[in-house]
Amino acid sequence: MRNFRLFATGQVISNTGTWMQRVAQDWLVLDLTHGSGTAVGIATGLQFLPLLLFSLWGGVIADRHPKRRILMATQATMGALALVLGVLAVTGVVRPWHIYLLAFGLGLATVVDNPTRQAFAMEMVGREDLPNAIALNSAVFNLARIAGPAAAGLVIAAVGTSAAFFLNAASYLTVIVSLKMMRPSELRPVEPVARARGQLREGLAHVRSRPELLLTMALVFFVATFGMNFQVTTALMSRVVFHTGAGRFGFASAVFALGALMGALAAARRRRLGLRLLAGTALIFGVLEVATSLMPAYWSFLLLLVPTGLTVISFTTAANALVQLRSDADMRGRVMGIYMLVFFGGAPIGSPLTGLVAEQLGTRVSMLAGGAISAAAALAVAALAARRRNAPAPGAAPARAPA
Repeated sequence: MRNFRLFATGQVISNTGTWMQRVAQDWLVLDLTHGSGTAVGIATGLQFLPLLLFSLWGGVIADRHPKRRILMATQATMGALALVLGVLAVTGVVRPWHIYLLAFGLGLATVVDNPTRQAFAMEMVGREDLPNAIALNSAVFNLARIAGPAAAGLVIAAVGTSAAFFLNAASYLTVIVSLKMMRPSELRPVEPVARARGQLREGLAHVRSRPELLLTMALVFFVATFGMNFQVTTALMSRVVFHTGAGRFGFASAVFALGALMGALAAARRRRLGLRLLAGTALIFGVLEVATSLMPAYWSFLLLLVPTGLTVISFTTAANALVQLRSDADMRGRVMGIYMLVFFGGAPIGSPLTGLVAEQLGTRVSMLAGGAISAAAALAVAALAARRRNAPAPGAAPARAPA
């Protein structure tokens, strides 16, 4: 599919730049604040705070307007923000509050970009190929997650953090070009929903009416909020626990992404989806994260990052596909807005809390707690799903006791 290939190519380049910026931003914050885990958590939290506040409206916008046009606007905005951060860094006037403000601005653009981009996958490939497209998108994302941090470590060491921000700003142009080059005749656009009152409530009611969607989103919330703070924990484990430099920090992020890439490629072959698969994968992820937090040496820590990344991406790709496939077409933007809210919206809570726990109780404890909460949430959702399967259908006659 030509359109999907164009989109994937642009995403590889853009996401590589995005991951370069994430690593450079964390490293810049650590340099400016003399190694403060709380400051890194605040920067990450502010980037995701708009998702907590406005994700539901982002989904409404995705349903109301042509998705390709929306994506061009959001990508241009993100590129401009990266350019500003690069200028501040290269001139030496950057301060932590600048990073916090720009991170919040990036989050505002992401509020609209994320649900639109997720729902746009269906318009490019159709319903039958959607699970594969989501898995391949995740593979593209994690390929960039390998290349980006590794490149960031080299760029920071050789040139400085500002170069990573400039390269990221340029990378957004590739997405805009790929969107412009698509053939509209090969897309399957959903008719935009006319503006009307109550559309946000309709999306929420749609999710509440489908228990499988509701339980999936509950599990995603706990795993994403408390278990998936690797942007904070990997930085702290590398710098505070193992006392490494920028190069090894970037390498640790790349190793985690290698496992995630393997998980995404495996997910591309998956045909069956359901709550049992989601809960089982989340449980394995939680156990692996606990084990990773206890590794005594840097290289054993790296070793366990691979299966940890594999399981968490297997979980997220399955959850994304399940939510989209169980949603009605005219509701998909709003449902994905809700999904993005539960996926990213907890970061303003989880990221600063992870940094605070790391400062007060130790980095290992903060990572261990995230894994334990993820495992507990998986067990709870598995129990609720089992109870739902065993419950009698509405109106069914109760089973008679044997005579």
